[in-house]
Parts: sequence; C-alpha cells; structure tokens
Amino acid sequence: MKFEVVAEGLGFPEGPVAMEDGSVIVVEIRGEALTRCWSGRKEVIARLGGGPNGAAIGPDGAMYVCNNGGFKWYDRNGLTIPMGTPPEYSGGRIERVDLATGKVDRLYDRCGDYLLRGPNDIVFDKSGGMWFTDYGKDFARNRDKSGIYYALPDGSKIVEVEFGSLGYNGIGLSPDEKTLYSAETSSGKLWAFDVTGPGEISRERGRFAGRVVATMPNTKAIQYFDSLAVTASGKVCVATLLDPCITQISPDGAYEQFATDDPYTTNICFGGADMMDAWITLSGTGKLVKTRWPEPGLKLNFNG
Repeated sequence: MKFEVVAEGLGFPEGPVAMEDGSVIVVEIRGEALTRCWSGRKEVIARLGGGPNGAAIGPDGAMYVCNNGGFKWYDRNGLTIPMGTPPEYSGGRIERVDLATGKVDRLYDRCGDYLLRGPNDIVFDKSGGMWFTDYGKDFARNRDKSGIYYALPDGSKIVEVEFGSLGYNGIGLSPDEKTLYSAETSSGKLWAFDVTGPGEISRERGRFAGRVVATMPNTKAIQYFDSLAVTASGKVCVATLLDPCITQISPDGAYEQFATDDPYTTNICFGGADMMDAWITLSGTGKLVKTRWPEPGLKLNFNG
C-alpha cells in the first residue's frame, strides 16, 4: 500500500476521527492535546493533560475523549515508546471537548465505587450511548484488570458491562450493532460480544461473555492488538503493534494483513466520499498517514 503523510511531528497520535470538512482530528497522547490535521497543517483544539487516548464524535457534535491519565515515555532509535505509569498519573476519565471553543468537561472518572484507570477507545451506538474500554494501568510489579463500559453523553449514567480482561483496547460495533468487538492487546485476540440492548450483552456464556473471533499466531514475530475500525461489510480492522500492520478480520475469523513501517501502528479510521480513504496513526514516529483501503469503511453514527 502507498501512504501519504498528512501530518508529522505529533506526540504519539491516536484516536483519528475523519471530519466532514476534510480534516482529521487526532489525540496526541504524549502531547496531551486534541489536534486537528489537514495535509501539512496542524491546529491544537484543546489541551487535556494526562493521556488522551481514544476519541469519537457524539450526538451533540462534541468530541468525547478517553483519557488514560498518562504514560511514562522513552525515546529509542527514533521512536517514541509508552511504557508504564508516571508518578504524576492523574487518574482515568471520559472528557467532552467543545470543538468550537476548546472547552473541556470531565464527564466520568469512576463507575460506582470504582475509579476509571485507563480509558482507551470509544464508539457511539445509534441511540447515542458510548461504549468504551478501560485498559487499566501498568506498574513495575503489577497491572490492573481491564473492562468494557457503557455511558450516556450527558453524564447521567455509566455501567460496567464486562470486567477481568488482560487488557481490552480497541472497540467497535458491527454494522447491525448486534455485535460488539474488542481487541485484547497482549494476547493478540479479537473478542466478540452479543449485544442485547444499549449497554447490555448476552450472558449465556456465563461470567466471561465474549467469544474469540481470531488470535494472532505470533509465529514469526510478536503481534499485539491496539485500536480498531469496522468496514461496511462487517470486517474488523485492528491496528497491530510490533510486527506492524493493520489486521483485517472477517466475522468468521479469516484475516489478512496490510503492512506498515512503524512498530507502534495504533489506530485506523475511514472517511471520504466513498468511505475508502483510510487514515492510520503511526505513533512511534509521530505521523498521521492516509491510504486507499480495498473496501469502504463503516460510516459512524455521528460526525462533525
């Protein structure tokens, strides 16, 4: 595939959102900012602090951001690498950003008695509710368990849907919204959950309600999963770390891979008139790139 560099010099970009005006908005995790990108131009919309990680437009046209609270950072061989939790870790939260003014509001930093630790990726359903993952945080001798949550954008309701993973990362919905997908990072697994209603999944399988759609074999190199997007036909495109590529997985588990050149390839989104333009975040080298995808991506429920 051929890649066009749209923006570079970004501080570990993630969470790309293709906008109707032709721009792409990303978070800069290391830069602690929400940034709008055009070809060759960048503009900071808001400074969020912590570690803004995933982003999505909500039903009111605002941007909703998963903030993981921050990472430790290392620079090695020309790459920016996140590893561990810094002493100044400020807690996980879900934030709302007014794109016109840059005003930032904190919506959620807990679910019931439990604090959010490292919110990571987010998707809105047709009813206007948000599904998001909380990856948890890594420490020197231990790490948090991970969960999936559902919340309303007015700050009135948040529920824990699933908990106990090694690290739920990317999240997305099938075109008919009957299946919720989440990528588990270190296991290289794509999980699927049967959706029974807003914020509800089938519990027929017991405590661990998901089923594994695909697992990376890790035969030639380690392949970790990051964030994802879904195509119009229902395939799941997962950004794949270390042995870098986008792994496109069919609902039956068959997959193909499209190579990139950054070991920290973290996310993908779709846009353009035919939804076949794909923007990919190459976070280790601080770039947002664009390519043409073999098939149309799924149009999200809300855009700005």
